[in-house]
Amino acid sequence: MDKKKVPFRKTVFVCVNTRPDGARVACGNPGRGGLELCEALKHAVKEKGLKGKVRVAKSGCLDLCEQGPNAFVYPGDEWYSGVTPQDTAAIVAKLAD
Repeated sequence: MDKKKVPFRKTVFVCVNTRPDGARVACGNPGRGGLELCEALKHAVKEKGLKGKVRVAKSGCLDLCEQGPNAFVYPGDEWYSGVTPQDTAAIVAKLAD
């Protein structure tokens, strides 16, 4: 095993979990926006010149589905709920700091 330094300053985990049975809402289900949010954040990170510094990664369930779509920034203590693609500019601006 090779131990290496983390290659990114920050990682944004975006829930894209789906639940096909419909028993409980999920961030990635159609109409919920999780996948669209993830793609919008990836695009915004690239446009802001942060590619290679900030990683946007798809996540499984973050367990706050009813408040979603959900995303969190690591390292840090930033958690976002009810996020829409229109919120990406504000999130990415904070990532650039």
